[in-house]
Amino acid sequence: MTQAATTDQRRGLPIRFSAAVGLGTLLQPLNSSMIAVALVQIGAAFHAGTQTQWLVSALYLATAVSAPTAGRLADLFGARRVFLAGLALVFAVSLLARFAPTLGWLVAARILLGIGTGAQFPSGVAMIRRIADRRKASAVGALGILSIFAQTSAALGPSLGGFLVGGFGWQSIFFVNVPMTIAAALCVLRLVPADPPLERRGWRQVMRVVDLPGLLVFSAGMTTVMLLLLSLADRPEWWLVAVALPLLAGFVWWELRAASPFVDVRLLVRSRALSLTYARTMLTYTAFYAIFYGVPGWLEQARHLPPDLVGLVVLPIAALGALTIVAATRLARWRGPRPLLAIGSLALAIGGAALALAVHSATPLVVLFLISAVLGLPNGFNSLGNQLSVYSAAPADATGAAAGLFRTSQYVGANFAAAAIALVFAGPATDGGLHRLGALVAVIGALLLVDALLMGNRLRAQNAT
Repeated sequence: MTQAATTDQRRGLPIRFSAAVGLGTLLQPLNSSMIAVALVQIGAAFHAGTQTQWLVSALYLATAVSAPTAGRLADLFGARRVFLAGLALVFAVSLLARFAPTLGWLVAARILLGIGTGAQFPSGVAMIRRIADRRKASAVGALGILSIFAQTSAALGPSLGGFLVGGFGWQSIFFVNVPMTIAAALCVLRLVPADPPLERRGWRQVMRVVDLPGLLVFSAGMTTVMLLLLSLADRPEWWLVAVALPLLAGFVWWELRAASPFVDVRLLVRSRALSLTYARTMLTYTAFYAIFYGVPGWLEQARHLPPDLVGLVVLPIAALGALTIVAATRLARWRGPRPLLAIGSLALAIGGAALALAVHSATPLVVLFLISAVLGLPNGFNSLGNQLSVYSAAPADATGAAAGLFRTSQYVGANFAAAAIALVFAGPATDGGLHRLGALVAVIGALLLVDALLMGNRLRAQNAT
């Protein structure tokens, strides 16, 4: 590579592209976190109890299934088209959700919201890659900005949701999406280059290219797996295993024979780096969501802190991730994802060990705040490191599908975390349960650290071949 090309790669993309895409990608983490403070009011409005938890699970389930679908469609039909279609769906659902007559209809609205918001990240990454390849520029900074949007919106979601619900009712957490989708759509239309013209295809040819059978079997298999994971937190539905295994086996069998597979299973077998990145992402988000939901529960039930003080203590867990991405982005420009993943995994192991060994109901608040800061440190490094690993390992023409599977692995991890929290606490949150949770996080962090350290050997072996 020439010196001029190297300089251009380091300069990266203009911020206007990533900022325009980022406005759309923040919708998913924002909608997944705002709902937490609205569940009580929604339950009162519809005379529902624990059934309101399906409003949380429905979004995760829909996103886990729809994200790779949207990524595949972005690769085939144009990333900007899919991005804008997702925004249009979010806009329509957000306008109509406030009129839901029953909780079931509201859960259906959340499913559609998950499908719409699930399209933004994979199609957004595909847009960034297309622009970066055209300009022969680095996408590190652009992916860093997407991580900042995600981390910031997840951190501010409960605060924004509390303000909206308290002042305008639960309906406002849906309606707030309306101006955001309009702003995101206008920015993308104005700043992001249009997709190439669509090839003229007949309906049967479109179905072959899209691989509709593979898409349907994948959706059924992932839905079954996610329902099984969700059931582990309360009453395990083990019979779902007998449904999931044949579906997943049939999916692999079909994809190995499909002319245009929905998920390129051969690529996952060939690319050990891509497969390991998905596994690492799943473990990373198992630890993240275990902390994000488990620690606040312990602070309220065992430490008896009021909700506003709980929010202050755990604020660094989400907020520090956005701040560390700035440093992570600069480091990644020169050293790649490996040091980011090593730093993030080490901090995760240290923070988990601190929860397991040094925290109890009488621990001073300042110590808890500092431990929250340690637990927040890994988020920015791990998020960007895993995104860069997927980006570098995926072929250019499959970027959207690869980014969609990356999102799916996150939400499989989220549901593993829900099951883990229920198992380690086994009832009301106690000091013993928190120590078991910390030990689990520390073990995951240690495993991820070993993987990050071995990454150099895998890269050398890949380059040698």
